[in-house]
Amino acid sequence: MRIDVLTIFPDLIEHYAGSAMVGRARAAGVLDLRVHDLRSLAPGPHRSVDDSPFGGGAGMVLSPGPIVATVDAVQPCRPIFLLSPAGRRVGQQVVEELAGLGPQAGEGFSLLCGRYEGVDQRIADHVVDGELSIGDLVLAGGELAALVVVEAVARLLPGALGNEGSAADESFTEGLLEYPQYTRPAVFQGWAVPSVLLSGDHGRVARWRRAMALRRTMERRPDLIAARGGLSAEEQTLVDEILAAEAAEAAEAANREEGLRAAPTGAAEPPAGVPAAGARRGQRPSPG
Repeated sequence: MRIDVLTIFPDLIEHYAGSAMVGRARAAGVLDLRVHDLRSLAPGPHRSVDDSPFGGGAGMVLSPGPIVATVDAVQPCRPIFLLSPAGRRVGQQVVEELAGLGPQAGEGFSLLCGRYEGVDQRIADHVVDGELSIGDLVLAGGELAALVVVEAVARLLPGALGNEGSAADESFTEGLLEYPQYTRPAVFQGWAVPSVLLSGDHGRVARWRRAMALRRTMERRPDLIAARGGLSAEEQTLVDEILAAEAAEAAEAANREEGLRAAPTGAAEPPAGVPAAGARRGQRPSPG
């Protein structure tokens, strides 16, 4: 899949995109990421890409000339998206749509990184095909937002991940947050891994994970549950069942701990006819 990034800071994009998962995807030929420097075609000895806004105001605005010149010269993949706070919010559904733009070699999309106070509005009106936003926040430029989009899309490309199941079994894939994850040791500083994960019963583990994903989403992102139309009767039954089992297990563990605390700590008197501890075999206990 091809993704073009148009920016005045190409080194920032290249540095990150040359490492970790995105770098592996590029090396494997799964991702064709092309980074274009908007300054390369800017006019004048200083390669200026910005100017003060008409009407006054703080800051500078990216000029339309260098952007149009770059688009005409490199012919980036369409559609071109401007990274902008006014854009469509990027969520997993949008990421999946973007990943679907490049099923064949040479197909994909492009990202235009804004800077300073933004880009000349004529670029948004006449040059790009849409706008994307990673959230209601303000960044110094669109480069970090572009990297977020690139990585999120690259993870969905066949062959980009070492384990293809990773992309299908994680947060937001089904409109839910991912279930909790644990690794060795089974007990760390007194904190134990849920016993079901040590059972070896893959069916029980799968049910527990599903219930935990539902529960975590209910607690932390109820908006996602609402967007799914709430829990189905089957899902609610599963959550209730798993929570009841957890409560019973916790009560049993508490009872065991209480029993250990209540047990006598001193040595008990040996039964009649049994030598006291430390008495040698054949030695008569000394009279009291």
